[in-house]
Amino acid sequence: MNRYEYENSQKNRKVKRTLKKSVRGLISRIMITVILFLLTLILVKENKEFKKLLIDKVYNESLQFTEAKKIYEKYFGSILSVDKIVPEEEAVFSEKLDYKKSNLYKDGVELEVSKEYLTPALESGIVVFMGEKEDYGTTIIIQQIDGVDVWYCNIEAKDIKMYDYVKKGALIGQVKSNKLYLVFQKEGKYLNYKEYI
Repeated sequence: MNRYEYENSQKNRKVKRTLKKSVRGLISRIMITVILFLLTLILVKENKEFKKLLIDKVYNESLQFTEAKKIYEKYFGSILSVDKIVPEEEAVFSEKLDYKKSNLYKDGVELEVSKEYLTPALESGIVVFMGEKEDYGTTIIIQQIDGVDVWYCNIEAKDIKMYDYVKKGALIGQVKSNKLYLVFQKEGKYLNYKEYI
């Protein structure tokens, strides 16, 4: 074996050792992840308190975009302005809430509106939920810039999606009947609707 062949064989051995270490490291990380995932599943199944805590944090609390925005602006400066992306002349629908009468309903208010009423956003904010809510029907939740989550219920969405930024007065959707349900919530507490409509 000449010197060139010897050097190549040493390099090949070194590459094989490095590759084996990398594969062992990857397999170890995968195994640790699988074990942690399985332990979490076992805790959720066996420990009712842990399961309740997990469900409360994941499903019942909404991410506070206003708090995240404040932290971001504190350390990194202003977020890209929406006004620079959407020109002012694009505002086609700009309305105020119009209803005939109001009644208390569960944690919020039931408003009697005209049939197929087009519902405006009460304040600018981000869409954080779109789906069904028990006793309310189809629901859209907008987290307003003041941190209040507003539930617009019994409504069919019009041209909005999850995490869209909605301006005050913009069209959210169309009421499915002549009833619009609104709920006002901040940090898990229900608020008096009379302060907001």
